[in-house]
Amino acid sequence: MHFADIRLAPVWGKVLTGQRLGRDDGVLLFETDDLLGVGRMADHAKSRREGDRVYFVINRYISPTNVCVLSCAFCGFARKPGQAGAFEYTIEDIVGMVKDEIREVHIVGGHHPDWPFEYYERIIAALHAARPDVQIKAFTAAEIDYFCRRWKLEPREVLNRLKAAGLQTMPGGGAEIFSARVAKLLKYTGKADAERWCEIHGLAHSLGIRTNATMLYGHIETLEERVDHLLRLREQQDASGGFLTFIPLPYQVGTTKLVPRPTPPADNLRTIAAARLLLDNFPHVEAYWVLLGEETASIALHFGADDVNGTLEDERVQHMAGAQTPAGLAREQLFRMIRDAGKIPVERDALYNVLQIWN
Repeated sequence: MHFADIRLAPVWGKVLTGQRLGRDDGVLLFETDDLLGVGRMADHAKSRREGDRVYFVINRYISPTNVCVLSCAFCGFARKPGQAGAFEYTIEDIVGMVKDEIREVHIVGGHHPDWPFEYYERIIAALHAARPDVQIKAFTAAEIDYFCRRWKLEPREVLNRLKAAGLQTMPGGGAEIFSARVAKLLKYTGKADAERWCEIHGLAHSLGIRTNATMLYGHIETLEERVDHLLRLREQQDASGGFLTFIPLPYQVGTTKLVPRPTPPADNLRTIAAARLLLDNFPHVEAYWVLLGEETASIALHFGADDVNGTLEDERVQHMAGAQTPAGLAREQLFRMIRDAGKIPVERDALYNVLQIWN
C-alpha cells in the first residue's frame, strides 16, 4: 500500500502484523491529510474480521421520557417538567409501541426527577412479558448512575434487578467525551464521569450483560481528547471484555450551537476509521446512519464500519437535537445502503447472532 503521507507506513506495518497502535499513532490518524490512506487501513482491519458482511437489526427506539434533571449544554432532547415538548409515556404506551416483527427494543431517556426505580423495572418486566422474543437493550451507564444516586442504590443491585426483569444488553450512550475539561465547559458534570461510566459497564459485563460504547465528537473536544477516549474504552475492554460495538456520535448542532456547523463527512469517516484501527479488541464499529445520513454511512462501510444499526423506528434523542435523517428506515432501504457499498447485508439480533444473510 502506498501513502500520500509516508508517516502512515509504520502504522500500516503494525496493522499488518497485528501490533497494537499507541497514542501517537492515534493522533496521527486524526491529523494526517491522507484520509484515504487511513480509510484503506481501516477497511483492511474490518475485512480481516468480517469480509464483506455488514450487520443490521430490525429494532424499535423508545424514549420513556425526555424530562430530565440535567442541563447539558450539548443536548437538544431534554426538557424540564411542564416545558413545551416534554413527554412522559406510560408502561402501557411503551408496550404498545413494540410490533411483532421487532427483534430489539432500544430504550434511553431523560433523568426523570420523580419516577421511582421500580417504574423502570416495571417497564422492562412488562415488555419482557408481552414480547418475550424481543431482546431488550436499555438504559445508559449515565442513567444507571442516576438511579443509584437518586434512589440510594448500588450499581450491582440496579443491574441485577433489571437483568431479572428481562434486560439483556445496554446501549453505550452517556459517555460523551472522556474529558474533565469538556465536561466542565459543557455542564454535564452532574452525570457519570469516565471512571464511573467504565465502572458500570465493567460491572454489567461481569454480570453477563453485554454493552455498547459511544463517543460524542465534533464539538469543542481536541483530537487528542478523542484519542484518549478511544484508548480508555480499549483499556476497559481489556479488563472486562463485554463491549459489542463502538458507535461514534457526531454532535448535532440543532438549537444548542456549540459550533457553527456540523463536523464534515470526511471527519466522520476519519473517526470511524481511527476507531476501527485503535479499538482492536472491539468486535464491531458502527456507522450510525441516523447521524451520518444514508450516503455517508454507505461510504463508511469502506472506512472500517461493519454495522449500520437498524430500522430505529421513532428515534427521538438525535432527531430532537437536529438530525435530519428519516426517523426510521425499512429493511429494503438498509439493504440499499449496504449493497451500494458492495457489501452483504446480514440481519442480526442485539447480541450479533446471525438471523439471515441476504446475499
